[in-house]
Amino acid sequence: MRVMVLVKATEASEAGRMPTPEFLETMGAYNRELVEAGIMRDGAGLRPTRDARRVDLRGEGGTADGPFPAEEGPVSGFWMWEVADMEEATAWARRCPTSPAGPHALELRPLYEPQDYESAED
Repeated sequence: MRVMVLVKATEASEAGRMPTPEFLETMGAYNRELVEAGIMRDGAGLRPTRDARRVDLRGEGGTADGPFPAEEGPVSGFWMWEVADMEEATAWARRCPTSPAGPHALELRPLYEPQDYESAED
């Protein structure tokens, strides 16, 4: 099962403040564990929403440049994991390092797989 792990933004990440070197080292060790376990397929940090743009797809065709309000749930990074099930994803997520600057919350989102579409009704 593929799972996208969304790292929810914090005040520090939205301000563009980089983590401390010590925290980057700790997170790097966690990422290496994920890779060595065959879990992590991809991952990256995202720039603050002040550097982002939203595109309206409802016909108006408008765009909105960031920053976006925190209550809209900005994301500051992501991982793509391959796990057996949501329990395994949750166990790995609980091991994620954190600091006063974050991350403070992760959102685990399973991806649709090809077989999910095979059973879709027309």
